[in-house]
Amino acid sequence: MEFKNQVAIVTGAARGIGFEICRTLSKEGAKVLLNDMDHEAALEAAGQINEENSDSCLAIAGDSSEMDTIHKLVTAAIDNYGQLNIVIANAGITLFGDFFTYSPEDFSRVMQVNLQGSFFLAQAASIQMKRQRDGGSILFTSSVTGHQAHKNLAAYSMSKAALEMLARNLVIELSEYKININTIAPGATLTERTLQDPTYHKIWSRITPMGRPAGVRDIADAALFLVSKKARHITGQTLIVDGGWTCIGIPPDEPA
Repeated sequence: MEFKNQVAIVTGAARGIGFEICRTLSKEGAKVLLNDMDHEAALEAAGQINEENSDSCLAIAGDSSEMDTIHKLVTAAIDNYGQLNIVIANAGITLFGDFFTYSPEDFSRVMQVNLQGSFFLAQAASIQMKRQRDGGSILFTSSVTGHQAHKNLAAYSMSKAALEMLARNLVIELSEYKININTIAPGATLTERTLQDPTYHKIWSRITPMGRPAGVRDIADAALFLVSKKARHITGQTLIVDGGWTCIGIPPDEPA
């Protein structure tokens, strides 16, 4: 029960990596506010977690890139549990597109969700943590594409690299309040979305040095370490969880 008496917000959490982070935090004793844009999916995900750990998860639906949702999340943590200790800004959007024809609308949406939402959630959470005077942990979700070029992902990759620099910069702002802030950068991961591609597992097993893509538990375990007391002296860092892929960088469209 490593996270007993801790209160956590996780965005983009109805499915995939975010859901597994919520489920594992709950299992380890935390009270979790699970956010997702999809209202029904958020309720279903929280219900599933509560079946395993009664009354440990509260669904808060809404677009986490919008200030109203951000304030609703922080307020709900205080109103329901009296504190906020952990924030994981996991919500993100991937909009593939050729650089030469990429639209301003797609660019703005990627930056709004991936950067604006993370920035202002960290801001709101830090204000609350500063007020509590007990410190806290903030984690951004980046990507291996913030470290290695990937075709048709210029805007997305840019946003993820920016998140990592944001975490480094906020060390200056947050350390005196005992708030540590880090970033996790997942590589290829088996989720509901990626499993829709019947070739995904085979391709990424071939080009990943460890012989397989990550499972959501691989990413969740790393995320929980970075927001745990074991990592209290780690801040401004990025942990890449990709089975070694960025070390060799074989693109997924390379012939076998």
